[in-house]
Amino acid sequence: MEHAPWQRAAAGAGLLGADGRLAPTIFAEMTALATATGALNLGQGFPDEDGPRAVLDAAKHAIDHGCNQYGPGRGSQELIDAIVEHQRRFYGIGLGRSEVLVTAGATEALAATMLAYLVPGDEVIVFEPYYDAYAAVAALAGAVLVPVPLAAPDFQPDPDRLLRATSPRTRMIVVNSPHNPTGTVFTEESMRHIVRVAERRDAIIVTDEVYEHLVYDERHVPIATIEAARDRLVSISSAGKTFSVTGWKIGWIMASPARIAQIGAVKQYLTFVNGAPFQPAVATGLRLPDEHFDTIQQSFARKRDILARGLRRAGFAVHPAQAGYFLIADAAPLGVEDATALARRLPELVGVVGVPLSALARPSRRDLRSTLRFAFCKSDDMLGEAATRLAGLGSALAPSA
Repeated sequence: MEHAPWQRAAAGAGLLGADGRLAPTIFAEMTALATATGALNLGQGFPDEDGPRAVLDAAKHAIDHGCNQYGPGRGSQELIDAIVEHQRRFYGIGLGRSEVLVTAGATEALAATMLAYLVPGDEVIVFEPYYDAYAAVAALAGAVLVPVPLAAPDFQPDPDRLLRATSPRTRMIVVNSPHNPTGTVFTEESMRHIVRVAERRDAIIVTDEVYEHLVYDERHVPIATIEAARDRLVSISSAGKTFSVTGWKIGWIMASPARIAQIGAVKQYLTFVNGAPFQPAVATGLRLPDEHFDTIQQSFARKRDILARGLRRAGFAVHPAQAGYFLIADAAPLGVEDATALARRLPELVGVVGVPLSALARPSRRDLRSTLRFAFCKSDDMLGEAATRLAGLGSALAPSA
């Protein structure tokens, strides 16, 4: 039977199950397991605490004052203006209103961008491990995913590996920094090398910067601050992670007016418009004082440290996350070689759910086989309880006498 380009691409990316259909994500599987067992869900990256009161109240105000119907296709003017102000305030980047498109979260932004620019057979560079939607959306476009491995201990892109991964068919390079799942922040040197490689192959650079305000030891520096990148750049971010409103699904794209028009032509057939009352609320969030953004960083850094201490006490080797929502923890010191099998047993063993890192990479990444990803975007109490439960993992894994 002849398969569509997306099916061939999906098979190549390991997204199909034994029946030839798209398989459920590991996140869906682990969340269902958490629900069934009552385990603490540190597998999926959503907070269990609400965001800033000013942002929540702004959404209520918008609902109460009639902001409940279709809005402008590009997004509300208030939010577009706030995004323009945000880029200038935090990064010194000057944007015009025509260079912004509001989307249904960063994932729709990524989907609209890929579908706007990719055709079957195009190659898309991603840095591995990677957010699983990259592979899925590239497959829908019929494109070929080309992973470039990020390796411990620093998980920085290797310049030679990146260059060797490209070809005349390289159409796009996806740059996720701050990086999910490793928590790595790409260095300026790494960013500049990516730009040079993109220039050499005349490739589009697509950035995923949803963790831009969750950087703990320094500030995020967008690749858009590199002048040579601007003409080939599509920058993506969102409000969900910064303001703990992941269910609102408000994201945005920043690019040249011509690219915004091309991507917008696709977006209109996806969600058309989205989240009308949430858009002015996100604008309120982006205009909050600097002290609020500092508080976000400090709060999540504290949560990271609570979970890291618990994982180390349990016997894991923990990679120190510079940014993001997640810690990656190697179970090899516990004598575990297969993190996928361990993830499926953790709810029973200690009442905690994590995600095997191998689910976010190719099967050939043997170096990731014993590693799990845990989310720390939870309440301090929940993280403390998870740390207590994890402390018993060593004895739970020990052979019976």
